[in-house]
Amino acid sequence: MSQIRVACVQMRSGVDVAENIAATTSLIREAAGNGATLIATPEMTTLLDRQPGGVWAKSTSEGADPGLMAFRALARELGVTLLIGSIAIRVEDGKCANRSFLIAPDGEVIAKYDKIHMFDVQLNAGNIYRESDSFTAGDEAVIVSLPAGPLGMTICYDVRFPDLFRTLAWGGAKIIAVPAAFTRITGEAHWHILLRSRAIETGCFVIAPAQGGMHQDGRETFGHSLIIDPWGEVLAEAGVDPGVIFATLDLSKVDDARGKVPSLKHVRPFRTAGA
Repeated sequence: MSQIRVACVQMRSGVDVAENIAATTSLIREAAGNGATLIATPEMTTLLDRQPGGVWAKSTSEGADPGLMAFRALARELGVTLLIGSIAIRVEDGKCANRSFLIAPDGEVIAKYDKIHMFDVQLNAGNIYRESDSFTAGDEAVIVSLPAGPLGMTICYDVRFPDLFRTLAWGGAKIIAVPAAFTRITGEAHWHILLRSRAIETGCFVIAPAQGGMHQDGRETFGHSLIIDPWGEVLAEAGVDPGVIFATLDLSKVDDARGKVPSLKHVRPFRTAGA
């Protein structure tokens, strides 16, 4: 099977975990009802809360997380594969992992990935982000086999680090997931360029479910969830509001793109000359 019907769920997650689970569940049901068998949700699906200590206070261990339990049951009920973009999972005193989960149609978690690159930036005086204050970074790239083909897992800010994507492609990935909560400022400038570049460089399909709009905690995210083919063509794009986008991926196009431009085979070591 080289074709797969995918959906990206776009969210506007708030500070109430139960409300976010309910909103996500409704959109996942919509996606499954329209034939999607791989359904992906954004980064921090069940909680966006910038208040100091807010993430820790409203998070749990993996085994007790209400979102993960609900989504495992939903995958089993609907018979679909769910890529839950990320959930805050307590891992040590005061800090969480920004953890993505891949859930099989039988409800079992078949892969998980902890975001490697922390979003510690100051965009301007009013937009300062210190993700490392609340989260601990992962250190392992993850590829998982699906019936249609291998999928590589990343999260949001990872998209700015092409070596990770190249590593996933070298490891066999044909689809790379980039669930995100991009700020409006960085999204307007870089979202499309970065995602299309990563698709072109790797010859992979890229699925990027996003957060969008003005959130309860005061942040504003860019939205524009994207599904992109290995040649860099945008197959589907959302706006800013919550909703679902769809595309059918023909994974034979991965080999076609890599055959036309086999850059993954042409990487060479080099030295830096001069001071």
